[in-house]
Amino acid sequence: MISERLVHPVPVKLSTRVSRISESATLRVSRRAAALKARGISVVDFGAGEPDFASPPAAVEAARRALAEGFTRYTPGSGIPELRAEVAEGYRRRYGSPWTGAQTVITVGGKAALFELALAVFEEGQEVILPSPAWVSLPEQIRFAGATPVEIPTRVEDGFRIHADDLLAAVTGRTRAFLVNSPCNPTGGVITPADLRRVVECAAERGLLVISDETYDHFIYDGLEHASVAALAAEFPETVVLAGSFSKTYAMTGWRIGYVLGPPDLIPAIEIIQSHATSNPTSFAMVGALEALRHCEAEVEAMIAEYAARRELLIPRLNAIPGFQCRPPDGSFYAFPRVADLYRPGRQGSIEIAELLLEEARVAVVPGAAFGADDHIRISFACSRATLAEGLERMAAVLAD
Repeated sequence: MISERLVHPVPVKLSTRVSRISESATLRVSRRAAALKARGISVVDFGAGEPDFASPPAAVEAARRALAEGFTRYTPGSGIPELRAEVAEGYRRRYGSPWTGAQTVITVGGKAALFELALAVFEEGQEVILPSPAWVSLPEQIRFAGATPVEIPTRVEDGFRIHADDLLAAVTGRTRAFLVNSPCNPTGGVITPADLRRVVECAAERGLLVISDETYDHFIYDGLEHASVAALAAEFPETVVLAGSFSKTYAMTGWRIGYVLGPPDLIPAIEIIQSHATSNPTSFAMVGALEALRHCEAEVEAMIAEYAARRELLIPRLNAIPGFQCRPPDGSFYAFPRVADLYRPGRQGSIEIAELLLEEARVAVVPGAAFGADDHIRISFACSRATLAEGLERMAAVLAD
């Protein structure tokens, strides 16, 4: 006899923490674009933040060699010592930071680095000050850890620059940390070295943390200086934490290699969380990442030069489309145009604009609502100039109608 339990199944009861977060909008757009492509439909994908370059050949060969030589077993949970030391040494050379390999954890991508940081230092009742618009996962990770993101608007008029005055005005007795992403995904906005120093000094006085997501640190244009917390680590060793990634700089998105550098008391907590969450990052991928750090800077410089050329092509042509307003981004490889002038009955937000462009122009973009800025859409220029030109033509044709 079939039990009543099998006949009338009870829905799975999910944890309350899951209800705090939503799916990544960028992955949702990618999934919809992929479904159209699978049906044989030509889609120009401006949605994914994924470089179109091949991973550096030397890194690929190093990983292939590691596989062939049987380097396929567990490694130390925090990553192979050689890569930890090389990551730390790179920041010492560039910024004079005091971090060592022992203060570095290699993670399964930059996203895992930030997630593990959130779990290690945020908890119920705390607030985390976050410039907005912000990458979709940052406020969700804060919420998942039980804390509350306090989103501080940046302004389109000055290129979404991150200003110390705005962040410091939001500090309360519940503040635990500042979380700064510069250059910013999705806006390309940056923080200056002077403003970053002011934020770090305030944090140090109050016993707070400054967590800096520097995934796009090489993607800086027009001669601007990248402001890194690594330059302040010697002066404020208990205050600053840096998260980074190989995905964008070295076109190694699928390799899933990121890292955290920070205070000696924090790093063991990250190591403990990672030991239960993922164990070590992929062994042979770390060998490839080590080779990229040591020998692939020429490829990085060539890629950044190409991104700069694409930026110069994209922005004027975006602004030539009626209803678009877009400043050149100071960093990253995203444009974040304002499109509110295109809104009308039945098309009242960035989601509707994104749906229109995907369904009628067959161009995938990410709605700004996903980042907390519904008057905008995000356009990735991590694609060829020919692809940019085709997508812009499709968009212009549909919007003209």
